[in-house]
Amino acid sequence: MAELQQMHPPPQGARPIDAAVSWQEALGHHAGGEHDNGGHAVGLSIVVPVYRGAATVGRLVEVLSALRPAGGLEIILVNDGSPDNSGEVCRALTAGATVPLTYLEHARNFGEHNAVMTGLRHARGAFVITMDDDLQNPPEEVLKLYDHARLGNWDVVYTRYAEKKHEGWRNIGSRFANRVADMLLDKPKGLYLSSFRCMSAMVVRGVTRYSGPYPYVDGLIMQVTQRIDSVEVLHLARMEGQSNYTVARLVRLWLNLATNFSVLPLRLAILAGAAMGVLGLLGAALVVAEAATGSTPSGWASVMTVILLLSGVQFLILGVMGEYVGRAFLSANGKPQGVVRQVIGPAAEEIGAAPAPRPGEVAAAAELRGDATPAAAAGRRVGALS
Repeated sequence: MAELQQMHPPPQGARPIDAAVSWQEALGHHAGGEHDNGGHAVGLSIVVPVYRGAATVGRLVEVLSALRPAGGLEIILVNDGSPDNSGEVCRALTAGATVPLTYLEHARNFGEHNAVMTGLRHARGAFVITMDDDLQNPPEEVLKLYDHARLGNWDVVYTRYAEKKHEGWRNIGSRFANRVADMLLDKPKGLYLSSFRCMSAMVVRGVTRYSGPYPYVDGLIMQVTQRIDSVEVLHLARMEGQSNYTVARLVRLWLNLATNFSVLPLRLAILAGAAMGVLGLLGAALVVAEAATGSTPSGWASVMTVILLLSGVQFLILGVMGEYVGRAFLSANGKPQGVVRQVIGPAAEEIGAAPAPRPGEVAAAAELRGDATPAAAAGRRVGALS
């Protein structure tokens, strides 16, 4: 923990992480008239999709809990069917949380953007920040991002990095995705689309109206507002494990972007067909000219080349059309965007969802986690008393 505090020192005005204060007390302190949240329960909600994050999510929650943004904050953890013990760690964190902390558990892995959508639907803040669980986005940058959006009256603020600490192929993939987004989305030119972003409650309401199974959060944002800005933040090297994004996952993300928010691929298919038609006409003209001069027209090799080229383009066009039709079919058939198995925390109290786990269960989960974070220690103390 000392290491983490050195890497992520508490921001100015933050309470020490080990201070004993309940989340109800913390929320009451901010809701007592110091800040106007516009009728919202808190000033800031932080949504964190969790996947293979058992080793980092506890440290992230600790540092976030030390922040004191205007209007108070809440943390929403969405376990997207993680195969490790992230669920046990998150349930342990809810027992000793010093800020309002909601835990949502997906019934299976639906994808990062689906998990973010689930978190947004349970957010109660006047502004909502989404961030990853890997600590590559320094938690203290949250206040910088939040204040920039709140004080600048921006609907959305993205983050940009002076230097990204991803692997080389991830950086190439990110640049490619942003170039594709420049072509397909109606977004400010040059805006870098990052998963570390801040949205106003108005934008969150607009984004969460989408109920289809293939969400792309940035595409939905661009359909809601153009009052968008960006701010530069630090990007750190990954502390634990490897990136959960593979080439296959990135390709699926690009397909969501291309087929859900633009008809440009269909228009490109039309252009490809037209180009092949023009090449066919030129080829026919060459054959006629060759025959007119008395030469024998080229034979089998040229014919097969043309047939294979045309067939390849036709199958490509059919594939693009099939992708659109297939996604429309699955959406119409009611494929879920996400199924929530369990809700623990303030959101559960509001919607009458599953109750929080018994203290003994939380203590056991904290012991299984095997570290000495304040949240886990609190869970162990409660378990011992029971």
